[in-house]
Amino acid sequence: MHNRCKLTGRPKGYMRQFGISRVMFREMANKGLIPGVRKASW
Repeated sequence: MHNRCKLTGRPKGYMRQFGISRVMFREMANKGLIPGVRKASW
């Protein structure tokens, strides 16, 4: 059985720590919906 994104059901690119796929994680992080996550700059 595959872990799946809670929002889209996507089986690939799943991030276990957040329970969503990397695609949705990126979108939500850009919108500021995930607290404590910021775009990296150095």
